[in-house]
Amino acid sequence: MKSGRTHAVRPGGGLSTEAGEQTVAAVFEDISQAWADGDAGAFTRRYAEQATVILPGVLLRDRIEVRTAMAAAFATCLKGSQRVHAVRSVRFLRQDVAVVITRSATMLSGQTGATDEQGESATWTLCRNDGRWLIEALHS
Repeated sequence: MKSGRTHAVRPGGGLSTEAGEQTVAAVFEDISQAWADGDAGAFTRRYAEQATVILPGVLLRDRIEVRTAMAAAFATCLKGSQRVHAVRSVRFLRQDVAVVITRSATMLSGQTGATDEQGESATWTLCRNDGRWLIEALHS
């Protein structure tokens, strides 16, 4: 899965700095590493306390529900898997709020690369809280 063009916009319409975009993209590196480690606690550290996650057939209403679901999945069907995210777009609604579009895929244990069929688009809303970007909402 290749990364597509990424753009970011500052409030007022100007292009953001590459550093701002990279700071937001680091969230996806962190959650991908936690996923690969099978660590639900580390995975959910990047989720806000009241985060909302919508996946096909699933609604998780806060960080605790996300952690519980991921711990169960990491212990069973997602054991040994990896999740990769290609950030396609970062749009800053304000200096502390970003909407991110990713193309993401889950590679099961032993799989070395994601196929196009495994890829899915997702929309994320992130907010900066005490200097840290946290996931407030995910829809995939």
